[in-house]
Amino acid sequence: MSANATESPMPESFSEVEMLNKGIVDALYKGLSNGHMGTVAKLIASDLEWWFHGPPQCQHMMRILTGESSHTKFKFEPRSIEVVGDCVIAEGWEGAQVYWVHVWTLKDGVITQFREYFNTWLTVKDISPHGWEIRHENHTLWQSHPRDLFSRSLPGLILGI
Repeated sequence: MSANATESPMPESFSEVEMLNKGIVDALYKGLSNGHMGTVAKLIASDLEWWFHGPPQCQHMMRILTGESSHTKFKFEPRSIEVVGDCVIAEGWEGAQVYWVHVWTLKDGVITQFREYFNTWLTVKDISPHGWEIRHENHTLWQSHPRDLFSRSLPGLILGI
């Protein structure tokens, strides 16, 4: 055994990285729901890149992350958390009026980018050269699927990764 055997092992496969990334995002939401902002801060890069689409008054997550708003003002309870490459996508809704999607990008176990979509349908497409070499007609990697909101008309966006 090497001298480094007691250190945290590096992920050996892509699926292990995906599971670690999903676990980090899950820990973020648990930290938020419990008000453990110190834990949340450790998971996010200090120079987090942020992007938002939706009504300006609905920038709830960024207000929580910056301390402008309490974690009790708006509760994020993901209905699904899925991994797509180095992104982790969380989706949630509350009745027919509130729908959100968060896309978290991680690098080396740290969240470096955050995209927040509020009351917006999202489709994630593979735009990499590798994706085009496969010659599939449909390069959709993920799309919104809130069961309570299908009858509602919302703007739609495509996120290319």
